Amino acid sequence: MTHVSLNFEIRDGVAFITLNRPGGNCINVQMVSDLTDVCDQLEDGNEASHVVIQGAGGAFSKGVDFGDFHPSKSMDIHGFNKWEKICRRLERLPMTTVAMVDGPAIGGGFQLLLTCDLRLATAESTFQMPEVHLGFLPGMATFRLAKYIGLGRAKRMMLTAETLTAQTAFDLGIIDRIDTPEAALAWADQALGPKHSVAVELARRLLNESFSDSWEDAIGHFLAAQHRSISQTAFLETLKEQKD
Repeated sequence: MTHVSLNFEIRDGVAFITLNRPGGNCINVQMVSDLTDVCDQLEDGNEASHVVIQGAGGAFSKGVDFGDFHPSKSMDIHGFNKWEKICRRLERLPMTTVAMVDGPAIGGGFQLLLTCDLRLATAESTFQMPEVHLGFLPGMATFRLAKYIGLGRAKRMMLTAETLTAQTAFDLGIIDRIDTPEAALAWADQALGPKHSVAVELARRLLNESFSDSWEDAIGHFLAAQHRSISQTAFLETLKEQKD
Protein backbone atom coordinates (compact mmCIF):
# COMPACT_ATOMS: atom_id res chain seq x y z
CA MET A 1 0.00 0.00 0.00
CA THR A 2 1.25 3.48 -0.92
CA HIS A 3 1.39 5.96 1.96
CA VAL A 4 1.01 9.69 1.52
CA SER A 5 2.86 11.01 4.56
CA LEU A 6 5.60 8.43 5.05
CA ASN A 7 7.66 5.72 3.41
CA PHE A 8 7.64 2.16 4.72
CA GLU A 9 10.02 -0.57 3.66
CA ILE A 10 11.86 -3.58 5.03
CA ARG A 11 15.57 -3.84 4.25
CA ASP A 12 17.80 -6.66 5.45
CA GLY A 13 15.27 -7.68 8.08
CA VAL A 14 14.80 -4.16 9.49
CA ALA A 15 11.57 -2.19 9.02
CA PHE A 16 12.03 1.52 8.26
CA ILE A 17 9.28 4.09 8.82
CA THR A 18 10.40 7.39 7.30
CA LEU A 19 8.16 10.39 8.01
CA ASN A 20 8.05 12.36 4.79
CA ARG A 21 5.96 15.52 4.59
CA PRO A 22 7.10 18.92 3.28
CA GLY A 23 7.80 21.54 5.92
CA GLY A 24 9.27 19.36 8.64
CA ASN A 25 7.21 16.14 8.71
CA CYS A 26 4.46 17.70 10.82
CA ILE A 27 1.91 15.20 12.12
CA ASN A 28 -1.56 15.36 10.58
CA VAL A 29 -4.61 13.13 10.26
CA GLN A 30 -3.15 11.46 7.17
CA MET A 31 0.05 10.53 9.00
CA VAL A 32 -1.94 8.95 11.83
CA SER A 33 -3.85 6.92 9.22
CA ASP A 34 -0.62 5.87 7.49
CA LEU A 35 0.99 4.87 10.80
CA THR A 36 -2.11 2.82 11.58
CA ASP A 37 -1.71 0.89 8.34
CA VAL A 38 2.00 0.35 9.04
CA CYS A 39 1.20 -1.03 12.50
CA ASP A 40 -1.31 -3.40 10.93
CA GLN A 41 1.45 -4.75 8.70
CA LEU A 42 4.03 -5.00 11.48
CA GLU A 43 1.65 -6.77 13.82
CA ASP A 44 0.52 -9.25 11.18
CA GLY A 45 3.29 -11.83 11.51
CA ASN A 46 6.03 -9.55 10.20
CA GLU A 47 9.54 -10.99 10.54
CA ALA A 48 11.44 -7.70 10.91
CA SER A 49 13.94 -7.87 13.78
CA HIS A 50 13.29 -4.26 14.76
CA VAL A 51 11.70 -1.03 13.52
CA VAL A 52 13.47 2.26 12.82
CA ILE A 53 11.43 5.48 12.85
CA GLN A 54 13.15 8.44 11.20
CA GLY A 55 12.39 11.64 9.34
CA ALA A 56 13.22 12.81 5.83
CA GLY A 57 14.49 16.22 4.79
CA GLY A 58 16.61 17.13 7.80
CA ALA A 59 13.91 16.88 10.48
CA PHE A 60 12.52 14.10 12.62
CA SER A 61 9.20 15.93 13.09
CA LYS A 62 8.35 19.53 13.93
CA GLY A 63 5.13 18.57 15.70
CA VAL A 64 1.44 18.96 15.01
CA ASP A 65 0.15 20.29 11.69
CA PHE A 66 -2.20 23.06 12.81
CA GLY A 67 -3.77 23.04 9.36
CA ASP A 68 -6.05 20.26 10.62
CA PHE A 69 -7.60 22.66 13.15
CA HIS A 70 -10.21 25.29 12.32
CA PRO A 71 -10.70 28.11 14.87
CA SER A 72 -14.23 28.74 13.57
CA LYS A 73 -15.30 25.20 14.50
CA SER A 74 -15.76 23.69 17.94
CA MET A 75 -12.73 21.78 19.22
CA ASP A 76 -12.97 18.09 20.02
CA ILE A 77 -10.54 15.52 21.40
CA HIS A 78 -11.08 12.84 18.74
CA GLY A 79 -7.91 13.54 16.78
CA PHE A 80 -5.76 13.58 19.91
CA ASN A 81 -7.28 10.28 21.00
CA LYS A 82 -6.41 8.67 17.65
CA TRP A 83 -2.84 9.99 17.94
CA GLU A 84 -2.40 8.57 21.43
CA LYS A 85 -3.78 5.20 20.31
CA ILE A 86 -1.27 4.95 17.48
CA CYS A 87 1.57 5.96 19.82
CA ARG A 88 0.54 3.16 22.16
CA ARG A 89 0.44 0.66 19.31
CA LEU A 90 3.96 1.66 18.27
CA GLU A 91 5.04 1.26 21.88
CA ARG A 92 3.63 -2.28 21.95
CA LEU A 93 4.84 -3.61 18.60
CA PRO A 94 6.11 -7.21 18.77
CA MET A 95 9.64 -6.09 17.92
CA THR A 96 12.00 -3.51 19.37
CA THR A 97 11.76 0.06 18.09
CA VAL A 98 14.44 2.66 17.41
CA ALA A 99 14.02 6.41 16.89
CA MET A 100 16.74 7.85 14.64
CA VAL A 101 16.60 11.63 15.10
CA ASP A 102 18.40 13.94 12.69
CA GLY A 103 17.34 17.58 13.11
CA PRO A 104 14.46 18.91 15.23
CA ALA A 105 12.14 16.65 17.22
CA ILE A 106 9.47 19.05 18.39
CA GLY A 107 6.10 18.53 20.09
CA GLY A 108 4.46 15.45 18.62
CA GLY A 109 7.81 14.43 17.15
CA PHE A 110 9.28 14.42 20.64
CA GLN A 111 6.27 12.46 21.90
CA LEU A 112 6.84 9.91 19.14
CA LEU A 113 10.46 9.23 20.03
CA LEU A 114 9.48 8.62 23.67
CA THR A 115 7.49 5.57 22.53
CA CYS A 116 10.64 3.89 21.17
CA ASP A 117 12.90 1.46 23.00
CA LEU A 118 16.13 3.09 21.82
CA ARG A 119 16.53 6.75 20.88
CA LEU A 120 19.48 7.78 18.73
CA ALA A 121 20.42 11.23 17.44
CA THR A 122 22.91 13.12 15.36
CA ALA A 123 24.91 15.94 16.95
CA GLU A 124 22.77 18.50 15.10
CA SER A 125 19.48 17.27 16.56
CA THR A 126 17.34 19.39 18.90
CA PHE A 127 14.44 18.54 21.20
CA GLN A 128 11.55 20.69 22.41
CA MET A 129 8.01 20.50 23.78
CA PRO A 130 6.44 23.94 23.13
CA GLU A 131 2.80 22.88 23.64
CA VAL A 132 2.14 24.53 27.02
CA HIS A 133 3.40 27.85 25.64
CA LEU A 134 0.96 27.38 22.75
CA GLY A 135 -2.01 26.75 25.02
CA PHE A 136 -2.41 22.97 24.93
CA LEU A 137 -0.76 19.84 26.36
CA PRO A 138 2.11 17.68 25.10
CA GLY A 139 0.07 14.49 24.90
CA MET A 140 1.04 11.47 26.94
CA ALA A 141 4.58 12.79 27.20
CA THR A 142 3.02 13.99 30.47
CA PHE A 143 2.99 10.27 31.41
CA ARG A 144 6.21 9.07 29.77
CA LEU A 145 8.86 11.78 30.12
CA ALA A 146 9.25 11.86 33.91
CA LYS A 147 9.98 8.13 33.85
CA TYR A 148 13.07 8.84 31.75
CA ILE A 149 14.42 12.03 33.30
CA GLY A 150 12.66 12.55 36.65
CA LEU A 151 9.73 14.74 37.64
CA GLY A 152 11.62 17.98 38.19
CA ARG A 153 13.42 17.92 34.84
CA ALA A 154 10.24 16.90 33.02
CA LYS A 155 8.39 19.87 34.57
CA ARG A 156 11.14 22.25 33.54
CA MET A 157 11.21 20.98 29.97
CA MET A 158 7.43 21.16 29.55
CA LEU A 159 6.78 24.43 31.36
CA THR A 160 9.70 26.42 29.94
CA ALA A 161 9.55 24.95 26.40
CA GLU A 162 13.36 25.01 26.40
CA THR A 163 15.17 23.60 23.38
CA LEU A 164 17.67 20.88 24.23
CA THR A 165 20.78 20.09 22.26
CA ALA A 166 21.62 16.48 21.47
CA GLN A 167 24.32 16.50 24.15
CA THR A 168 21.93 17.79 26.82
CA ALA A 169 19.30 15.24 25.79
CA PHE A 170 21.94 12.52 26.06
CA ASP A 171 23.07 13.71 29.48
CA LEU A 172 19.46 13.64 30.70
CA GLY A 173 18.85 10.13 29.39
CA ILE A 174 16.37 11.12 26.68
CA ILE A 175 18.58 9.69 23.94
CA ASP A 176 20.97 6.76 24.13
CA ARG A 177 23.62 7.57 21.56
CA ILE A 178 24.92 10.51 19.48
CA ASP A 179 26.45 9.53 16.16
CA THR A 180 25.94 9.65 12.42
CA PRO A 181 22.77 7.86 11.30
CA GLU A 182 24.78 5.09 9.68
CA ALA A 183 26.97 4.45 12.73
CA ALA A 184 24.11 4.80 15.21
CA LEU A 185 21.87 2.35 13.34
CA ALA A 186 24.74 -0.12 12.94
CA TRP A 187 25.26 0.04 16.72
CA ALA A 188 21.53 -0.50 17.35
CA ASP A 189 21.40 -3.44 14.94
CA GLN A 190 24.20 -5.17 16.82
CA ALA A 191 23.03 -4.18 20.31
CA LEU A 192 19.42 -5.32 19.92
CA GLY A 193 20.37 -8.86 18.94
CA PRO A 194 17.86 -11.47 17.70
CA LYS A 195 14.11 -10.94 17.60
CA HIS A 196 12.38 -12.57 20.56
CA SER A 197 8.96 -10.96 20.47
CA VAL A 198 7.55 -12.61 23.61
CA ALA A 199 10.55 -11.60 25.74
CA VAL A 200 10.39 -8.05 24.35
CA GLU A 201 6.68 -7.76 25.08
CA LEU A 202 7.00 -9.06 28.62
CA ALA A 203 10.11 -7.02 29.48
CA ARG A 204 8.37 -3.84 28.34
CA ARG A 205 5.26 -4.66 30.39
CA LEU A 206 7.19 -5.38 33.58
CA LEU A 207 9.24 -2.20 33.21
CA ASN A 208 6.12 -0.08 32.76
CA GLU A 209 4.39 -1.73 35.72
CA SER A 210 7.46 -1.16 37.91
CA PHE A 211 6.40 2.46 38.46
CA SER A 212 3.06 1.51 39.99
CA ASP A 213 3.25 -2.06 41.37
CA SER A 214 4.34 -3.02 44.86
CA TRP A 215 7.17 -5.54 45.11
CA GLU A 216 4.67 -8.21 46.12
CA ASP A 217 2.60 -7.65 42.97
CA ALA A 218 5.70 -7.29 40.81
CA ILE A 219 7.20 -10.64 41.82
CA GLY A 220 3.96 -12.42 40.96
CA HIS A 221 3.79 -10.72 37.56
CA PHE A 222 7.46 -11.50 36.94
CA LEU A 223 7.14 -15.19 37.74
CA ALA A 224 4.11 -15.54 35.46
CA ALA A 225 5.95 -13.71 32.67
CA GLN A 226 9.13 -15.74 33.18
CA HIS A 227 7.16 -18.99 32.99
CA ARG A 228 5.73 -17.88 29.67
CA SER A 229 9.18 -16.85 28.40
CA ILE A 230 10.95 -20.10 29.20
CA SER A 231 8.16 -22.05 27.55
CA GLN A 232 8.82 -20.38 24.20
CA THR A 233 10.80 -21.83 21.33
CA ALA A 234 13.43 -19.08 21.58
CA PHE A 235 14.50 -20.09 25.09
CA LEU A 236 14.41 -23.81 24.27
CA GLU A 237 16.71 -23.14 21.32
CA THR A 238 19.05 -21.23 23.64
CA LEU A 239 19.24 -24.28 25.92
CA LYS A 240 20.07 -26.53 22.98
CA GLU A 241 22.83 -24.15 21.84
CA GLN A 242 24.33 -24.06 25.33
CA LYS A 243 24.48 -27.86 25.47
CA ASP A 244 26.08 -28.24 22.02
